Amino acid sequence: MTLDDLTPQLESYRSDLVGETLPFWIEHGWDRQHGGIVTSLDRDGSRIDGDKSMWFQGRTAWMYATAYNTVEQDPRWLEFATSCLQFLEQHGFDDDGRMYFLVTEDGKPLRKRRYVYSEAFASMAYSACARATSNEQWAERARQLFDQYTRVSFEPGVMEPKVDAETRPSKGCGPLMICLHLAQQLRDNIGDASMDSWIDRCIGEIEHDFCKADLGVVMETVSPTGQIIDSFEGRLLNPGHAIEAAWFILHEAKHRGGDAHLVSLGVQMLDWMWQRGWDEEYGGLYSFRDVYDHPVQEPNHDMKYWWPHTEAIIATLLAYQLTGDERHAERFRRVHDWTRKHFADPQHGEWYGYLHRDGTPALKLKGNHWKGPFHLPRMQWYASQLLEESVR
Repeated sequence: MTLDDLTPQLESYRSDLVGETLPFWIEHGWDRQHGGIVTSLDRDGSRIDGDKSMWFQGRTAWMYATAYNTVEQDPRWLEFATSCLQFLEQHGFDDDGRMYFLVTEDGKPLRKRRYVYSEAFASMAYSACARATSNEQWAERARQLFDQYTRVSFEPGVMEPKVDAETRPSKGCGPLMICLHLAQQLRDNIGDASMDSWIDRCIGEIEHDFCKADLGVVMETVSPTGQIIDSFEGRLLNPGHAIEAAWFILHEAKHRGGDAHLVSLGVQMLDWMWQRGWDEEYGGLYSFRDVYDHPVQEPNHDMKYWWPHTEAIIATLLAYQLTGDERHAERFRRVHDWTRKHFADPQHGEWYGYLHRDGTPALKLKGNHWKGPFHLPRMQWYASQLLEESVR
C-alpha cells in the first residue's frame, strides 16, 4: 500500500520541518553563551524562563542529529545537536551517575527525579550524534546509559516507588514504551543488534499486562501481574501514551517486513485508544479517560495537548501504510486537519501546546520544561521519511 493519496499532507510536514520548526528553535532556543537549549519560550520565541530541562538537551541533540543523518547534512543542525550534547555532558550528571532533570541556565543543579527519562533521551542523543560523527566513544556512552536506564527502571528495588510498594505494588507502561523506542534508536544508529531482545521483551510485556481485550483499552498502570487497580490512578487511561506505544510497535512491524502479529497488535491498540480518546463533539484527543468511564481526578482531563496528536498522526499513517485500511487514512485526515487548524501558529511558526477542549489556546507559549523540539519535529521528520519511501 502506498501513501500517494496523502502526498500533499506529507509534503507539508517536510516543508514545515525544514522551513519552520527546526529554524525556530535554532533562532530562539539555542543558548550560544552557555551552550544547549532553553525551551521556555513565548509565542514569538522570546525567552520567559532560562532554566533548562536536561531531558530536552538530549531530545534536542537527538532530533537535530537525526535530521542531519537522514534529511540533509546541514552543518547548523549538527552544531546545535553537539552544543546540546556537550552541555548535557558538562552539567547533566550528579556524582552518583544519575542525571538531573532541571538545571539553571549556566548548568547549576536544581532538581533530580526518580525516573530515568533524562538518561533515556541522553542515550538516544549519544547514539544519533555518534552516527553523525563516527564517534565511537559516544556510541559506547549510549550503551552505558541504556544499561543504566534498564537497571533503574526494571531491576526490583532500584527505583524509588511512586506509592508504598508494600501497600499497592504497581508498574507503569511508560518505562516499557520508552525502552522500546530507545532500543530501536540504538539499533538503528549504532547497529546494536542486542537491542532486539529488549524490543521483544517490552512489546511482550505491554501486550500481556497492559492490553485488555475484554475492555478494549491499553492501561497506563497495572499491578505487577497485570491486574487493574481500582483507584483513580489505577483506572486512568492516557490515550496519547497508548497511541505512541502503538506506533512504536507498528514501526517494529514494518522493520520486520510487515510482521502480521505486530501489525495486528499495533492496529488494535490504536483502534481501542482512538475510540476512547477522540472527542466526537469538538475533535481532538482527550488527555485522560477512566477505564470504566468514571470521572477522573485530573482537572485537565479534557484539554487537548499537542503531543498526543503528533503521535496519532504517525500511528494512523503507519496503520494505513501497513494495512491499506481506509479508516486509518480517514483518521489521519481528521487529526491532520484538526491540528493545523488549532495547534499551528501561522504568524510566528511552531505549535501551541495546550488547548481548551473546544480547541482555543489555553496558553500561547511555544515551549516550557515539557514542550520543546521533540514531538512535533519528530512527527514531521517521520512523515517526511514516509514520503521519501513512497517516491523511491
